[in-house]
Amino acid sequence: MSRAGSSPAAIALGAGWAADALLGDPARFHPVAGFGHAGEALERTLWRPSRAAGTAYVAALVVPLTAAVAAVDATLRRRPWARFALGFVATWVVLGGRSLAREAHRLADAVDRGDLDRAREIAPTLAGRDPSELDGPELCRATVESVAENTTDAVVAPLLWCAVAGPAGAVVYRAANTLDAMVGHRNERYERFGWAAARLDDLLTWPAARLASLLTVALAPLAGADPRGAWRILRRDGARHPSPNAGRMEAAFAGALGVRLGGRNRYGDRVEDRPVLGDGSQPDVDAVRRAVRLSQLVGTAAAGLCVRLAWRLRR
Repeated sequence: MSRAGSSPAAIALGAGWAADALLGDPARFHPVAGFGHAGEALERTLWRPSRAAGTAYVAALVVPLTAAVAAVDATLRRRPWARFALGFVATWVVLGGRSLAREAHRLADAVDRGDLDRAREIAPTLAGRDPSELDGPELCRATVESVAENTTDAVVAPLLWCAVAGPAGAVVYRAANTLDAMVGHRNERYERFGWAAARLDDLLTWPAARLASLLTVALAPLAGADPRGAWRILRRDGARHPSPNAGRMEAAFAGALGVRLGGRNRYGDRVEDRPVLGDGSQPDVDAVRRAVRLSQLVGTAAAGLCVRLAWRLRR
């Protein structure tokens, strides 16, 4: 393919990232929300306490959607502007970096004012744990952990898969990640049914989590953070987390910010004790704000790398 022919995919990726950075998620008729509603409806029909049922559920939602986007992309191969539009929209709607930063800042501002009730209302937009009994430091810990994990899930991984596989790659990643958030829980209802969604998300997120954690180490100084601490805690604690991916970013952020993450989390009636990551004190409002800055730097660097990757792969 010629250099000119390769440009729409790379430029669309960069433009989609810029749209998310400037505008955030589409305010109405968000495709990811529509996909979630479809998933809820299908779950009511297919749910069984078995891995086979969960695998069928994931396949029924992910395969037709991905195939449809890939087919449309293929038909537009000789129409560069139409193909650019598809890539731009697909990239924009699968990213969530601006929304992540906005909600983290809102929670930090509420804690800073001493308005813990308001902070607890905001917390569910960032983390799935029960916030009803969390104090200021615990709310800040939940936020830093969410910012770290979602820097991968909502920014780096969608960009990477879009660079590698175009709009279909972005869509398959966001679909898998959404299903993991819906059914990939370690509780009685989803332990078996959600297994396929959780494993697919783990697989697709694996390369992005490693890239994002290395970018966290490299860019830490620009956020007033500690690159040596990030590297040390990433190597020491990154594999201690129950998630093969979230632990890498949480450890890198903990080391970079000089804070301690992990501990006891409550999810409804279920309590989970997570390994401690890092050596510092509990996060405070300043740590949340520095985490957001670090997340934005990582997202910007990842966007630049992925634009370059998309360009080279389609030459």
